[in-house]
Amino acid sequence: MAVTENQTPWHLRGNWAPVQDEIVETELLVEGAIPPQLEGVYIRTGPNPKSGSSPHWFMGDGMVHGVRLSQGNAAWYRNRFVQTPNITDDVSSQTVDVSDLSRGSANTHVVAHAGKILCLEEGHWPWEIDSNLNTVGYENFSGNLKTSMTAHPKICPETGELLAFSYFSFEQPFLTYHRINSDGELIQSEGIEIPNMVMMHDFNVTRNYVVFMDLPLVLNLSLLETGVPFGFDPSAGARLGVMPRNGTNADVRWFEIDPCYVFHPVNAYDIDEKIVIHVSRQPEAFGSSSDDYAEVGRLWRWTIDLSLGTVTEEQIDDRPGDFGRVADKVIGLDAQYGYLMAMAGEGNSEEPVYGSALWKYDLHTGECWEHHLGDTVRGGEPVFAPDPNSAGEDEGWVIAIVHDEGKNSSKLIIVDAQDFGADPVAVVHLPRRVPYGAHGSWVPDSAVI
Repeated sequence: MAVTENQTPWHLRGNWAPVQDEIVETELLVEGAIPPQLEGVYIRTGPNPKSGSSPHWFMGDGMVHGVRLSQGNAAWYRNRFVQTPNITDDVSSQTVDVSDLSRGSANTHVVAHAGKILCLEEGHWPWEIDSNLNTVGYENFSGNLKTSMTAHPKICPETGELLAFSYFSFEQPFLTYHRINSDGELIQSEGIEIPNMVMMHDFNVTRNYVVFMDLPLVLNLSLLETGVPFGFDPSAGARLGVMPRNGTNADVRWFEIDPCYVFHPVNAYDIDEKIVIHVSRQPEAFGSSSDDYAEVGRLWRWTIDLSLGTVTEEQIDDRPGDFGRVADKVIGLDAQYGYLMAMAGEGNSEEPVYGSALWKYDLHTGECWEHHLGDTVRGGEPVFAPDPNSAGEDEGWVIAIVHDEGKNSSKLIIVDAQDFGADPVAVVHLPRRVPYGAHGSWVPDSAVI
């Protein structure tokens, strides 16, 4: 009997559904004027099961989508499966092999570091691609990376270090911290003891510290049949662990906070014995199952007072938003501006709903500007691309791939970050539907040459 549309899991229908073909298109329709300062490629990844099916959105094979911008033109759009063994060996997306760290999906994030472009997910090693989206191979830093690596490492704009961690361990230490220098050499791996194996999707860095979020999304193998074996258990407690960036387990100080969950922080910085962290905080995650998206995040500020041993928790705004980013040049520093994607569908546990707006926040004052995408348009992660000829923190553009549900078409938008409420300065109409994805980056040519 044929499976009807409403029996198909949400992540396999509509614009969540995977695409199977890989294309290259060099004749792209552009509205407006692409800033000629943008020389590079925007790359975004997302789960896209090659078989056409997967038990959970998180488990689809990684497909990267890229748009090359050069000399004021959109030179090409292309999409490629990252050629992991799950693709080359024709392994079904129905299973995830956590014992072989080379069998990653590369389906969550893309970052450029030490001249390489890395595609990441949190259960395996990163996979390297080139600026034409061709797969190079897995990256384990000359064999020195003995664990998986988070999909959300942070690159320090002052030292060039890539700071990362792994939570994918079924025994102590449940957490491992990694520090990779500006030349791409793994120079520190440090075991960090926490009470439980928890889904630690992201973390925070400042000029002097890293801050781990030990939040109560706890391993529960009885939930394995629901897709992802983690469940929200507020009785496990919630803590923030502060450690010097070159510290050890013995140096970690833990600060209790109210139980909650954070998929994505926006930024963090330290000043005068205080650490300030902006996060998209939600009351819980995966409340009834790992496909429960009833809760969405709002912008909150946590202030850790190292001298008093306290944490102050403040909600900044009531607008629902997530996928927060700042300009790369101010990661871990006192950034003034943060960019979030609106979320919608709160109370609807069927699927996550990307909203019809992007938010720009003044993180100092809480002021928020809206870029409305259109009533039928759903957003994507807002990525800041700086003007290489300017020095201001918000002198540049916000780039995102968005999708028009009414027209079933996708486009890349380029928004002037200093005129955020205005229409995009340029829209690149893409030659195919681009499924809703995860994270990506603007990779200027200077980052990989």
